[in-house]
Amino acid sequence: MAQKWPSVLKHLRRRMSLALLGPPALAFLPALCLAAYWFGGEGALIVLAGLLPVVYLVGGNLNGRLARSEEALTGLLTRTVFEDLIETAYVKAKETRRSAAAFCILIDDFEEIIERYGQKAADTIARRVGEELKAVLRSNDRIAQIGDARFAVCTDPVRHLDLEMCLQLANRFQHAIEEPISVDGMGVYVSASVGFCQHSRAPGHTGAEWLQAAAIALREAHRRGPSTVRAFSDQMRHDRRARAELREEVVTALENGQIKPWFQPQISTDTGLVTGFEALARWNHPERGLIPPSLFLPAVEQAGQLERLAEVMIYHAFAALKAWDSAGVDVPQVGVNFAGSELSNPKLLEKIKWELDRFNLAPARLAVEVLETVVASAPDDMITRNINALGDLGCRIDLDDFGTGHASIASIRRFAVSRIKIDRSFVMKADRDPDQQRMISAILTMAERLQVETLAEGVESVGEHVLLAQLGCDHVQGFGIGRPMPFEQTLDWIDKHMAKLQDVPRIMNDKTR
Repeated sequence: MAQKWPSVLKHLRRRMSLALLGPPALAFLPALCLAAYWFGGEGALIVLAGLLPVVYLVGGNLNGRLARSEEALTGLLTRTVFEDLIETAYVKAKETRRSAAAFCILIDDFEEIIERYGQKAADTIARRVGEELKAVLRSNDRIAQIGDARFAVCTDPVRHLDLEMCLQLANRFQHAIEEPISVDGMGVYVSASVGFCQHSRAPGHTGAEWLQAAAIALREAHRRGPSTVRAFSDQMRHDRRARAELREEVVTALENGQIKPWFQPQISTDTGLVTGFEALARWNHPERGLIPPSLFLPAVEQAGQLERLAEVMIYHAFAALKAWDSAGVDVPQVGVNFAGSELSNPKLLEKIKWELDRFNLAPARLAVEVLETVVASAPDDMITRNINALGDLGCRIDLDDFGTGHASIASIRRFAVSRIKIDRSFVMKADRDPDQQRMISAILTMAERLQVETLAEGVESVGEHVLLAQLGCDHVQGFGIGRPMPFEQTLDWIDKHMAKLQDVPRIMNDKTR
């Protein structure tokens, strides 16, 4: 409750400023001058004449003049001026019972634009985007640039402005921005995400809260992907609060052992034997139960705990290998996912060496899983040196989600990749789709020529499994083989799987004929 007082006081101050310094107050000036002359004579009238301009300058009239000069110069308001304006629009819409909407607009991938074209060109693009947005608006609507690549729009209150009209206006913003922008004689194409909040759906009682609601909708749109539009809803506010709580809890969860790897089996298409497990992070919350990785992994990243997560995963993966060895079970390796931030750590190699020595494991028991997008974008820097150093150490390098990024054949050799993992998007319904079969065959042929092993992810049916074996894929993984499971369940799964192998005929593939 105490946190709301500053915003409430700010709101009251603005309302008083509007009442005392706005145009309606001019009607009282003659009466004020007459009262001064009646009670104080000419001297009081002269003093009042000198004080009134000062009061208007201090009270905000100067800000209005500055706002007009700024708008005349760039066509866009500044953030400070816009915040005052949206407060006025909020009060006006409420008092007149009219409709208005606040929009927040973000140029997608602006950092990449800076890297590709330079800061000067990016500034030019942002300025042109502002001009295109302003051209879409009515004369009474207002627009401000509130960040390098972020804009805010407040529509003037009108009689009717429903959700459909707001969506149409958001689409008009996007279409205007998507027109090519000329930079140094070259056409540059950009897109934008848009979030908005209708006045009637504003969660609070101030213009600032109204604008914040539009910003929340923008964050949701940006999170969903480029060129997305989202309208504010109360659920967004609840989701935002839940994500904030996850960020606060994730550090404790890592230290208390709530986040651990679950293991998904990988088997050979030739023998059917287990050839490894992939360690996948799972959070078993004491109150909420299992939290999906799509929710908590971004919280781990935002909390700056990716390296700590990698340490936890490696520790438990190596402990699982030792436990399988002690149980007399043959599990050749465990795959652990490494993000770009973890691979950028100069001390990564020393950490892996120390853990391998600690558990007395051979480096080949660890499969370092690297996303294809990381390999494709990695220049000759620390990421490259770490991947190659781990390969030289004897660790296996798995190229994950192959086919979804832009990794070249040369990069597969440059990083000494041991195995490529064919993305599930190619595997899905492959037993019924000839186009999918041709894509998989092309990947497998390339891998065979490069002498690189292959593993297909997302195998969910017997038909897909059989097809991949016939085409010559070395390993398979997916729900059709086994779902991710806690370590305690892996031994029982392996026993049942080995028992089934006794009754299943061997599947002959191209490599065993």
